[in-house]
Amino acid sequence: QECQGREEAVSEQVAILRAKLPILLRRLAQIPDPRHPKKIKHSVNVLMLYGILGFVLQVASRREANREFSRPVLKENLKVLFPQLQSIPHHDTLMRFLERIDVEQIQEAQVELLRSLIRKRKFQRYLIEGCYPIAIDGTQKFASSKLWDAQYLERQVGDESNRRPQYYLYVVEANLAFRNGMTIPLMSEFLDYGQGDSGREKQDCELRAFYRLVERLYRAFPRLPFMLLLDGLYPVGPVMQRCRSKGWEYMIVLQDGSLPHVWEEYQCLVTLLESQDRHQMLWRARRQAFHWINGIEYTYEADGRTRSLKVHLVVCQENWEEIDPETAQPVTKKARHVWLSSRPLSQDNVHRRCNLAARHRWGIESGILVEKRCGYHYEHCFSYSWAAMKGYHYLMRIAHLLNALAQYSTQLATLVQELGAQGLIRFIRQSLSAPWLDHGRLQQRLSRDRQLRLTAPA
Repeated sequence: QECQGREEAVSEQVAILRAKLPILLRRLAQIPDPRHPKKIKHSVNVLMLYGILGFVLQVASRREANREFSRPVLKENLKVLFPQLQSIPHHDTLMRFLERIDVEQIQEAQVELLRSLIRKRKFQRYLIEGCYPIAIDGTQKFASSKLWDAQYLERQVGDESNRRPQYYLYVVEANLAFRNGMTIPLMSEFLDYGQGDSGREKQDCELRAFYRLVERLYRAFPRLPFMLLLDGLYPVGPVMQRCRSKGWEYMIVLQDGSLPHVWEEYQCLVTLLESQDRHQMLWRARRQAFHWINGIEYTYEADGRTRSLKVHLVVCQENWEEIDPETAQPVTKKARHVWLSSRPLSQDNVHRRCNLAARHRWGIESGILVEKRCGYHYEHCFSYSWAAMKGYHYLMRIAHLLNALAQYSTQLATLVQELGAQGLIRFIRQSLSAPWLDHGRLQQRLSRDRQLRLTAPA
């Protein structure tokens, strides 16, 4: 029974990987190989597959990868499950290869895989008003007292008596954030010292990287309807205008101190709300009261000119009951959420836009937290070389995408519920590293026709 359970878990995970890897490897094989043809032992596909599998199995470092992948049982199982890996490369070979290639093409392979999934309508049930919800947020990846590469950003740390420079790496991430909690890595944009405004002595910043990311998203998916889910950094005119010019929807968190003119007009109009501008409902044991004001005039400065646009503001007041852990008595909790919407609010769409879309902006924060704390080692750069570091980052994001598809598949849903997402990966890695698996039965299981079916939306 133990062998059967492990074989079933491994075969289901590997079947999803083997179904999606041809798309990735076909695109990755197009990367020009800078190595001497007569000295090549491992092809581009073997190196890329080796790198992806290291992150799929959540190996912590290059040293650990060399140790684990050279173990006889794991090596033999990988050869059977992935016929491309007839020999396992040394991890330094992959690192040197990443240093010399255009690593942006690795991310292009990830985008190509997502295009394939979208064409097959795998995410169709999760759309919000016909749009793909994309959450965007920035996070720090790495910080050091030593300047390893000229692209790192710089800041001063320490108290007044001991100020010293610190060099750090910051990334703006874009993820598909669906209402059932599934978060799919989509695209990354690195902040680069060279992208700053040298004339004004300003470094690169999150907003600059956001604009670059938006242009890349539009080039990659020019006709795809998006709904951007953004935090309190982004309620500014140029961001909203950029979204509108591309035909994208948005839901942006509005903090109390942001856009004072909009807040002033809201305070003037809130007492005049009509009944059709209010909505009350019970959602997930929370009593919610929505009210909104459409068509607020917002003016801003851009390119030396005064511009204006209409914004739509929605406020959600909610309360719910919780048990106080100290007194064991029920207590009432309250919260307020405010968003700017690209489309006028109504009683018909306020639940979809706020509860099913805007509230799930946390998906990007949850996804980054998973990559930092749950086995993907987001904050470990794997190489101090700028190009190789980015290459490892892109391979990690591809591995997270593949694992997310497997963990939200109907085939593995029961096991994920029992073991947890990280527990499932640990279970599969342990199964591959010990003599649990019968190769004949595994091949028989993998020969069956399978179709990726994702769990139903919440």
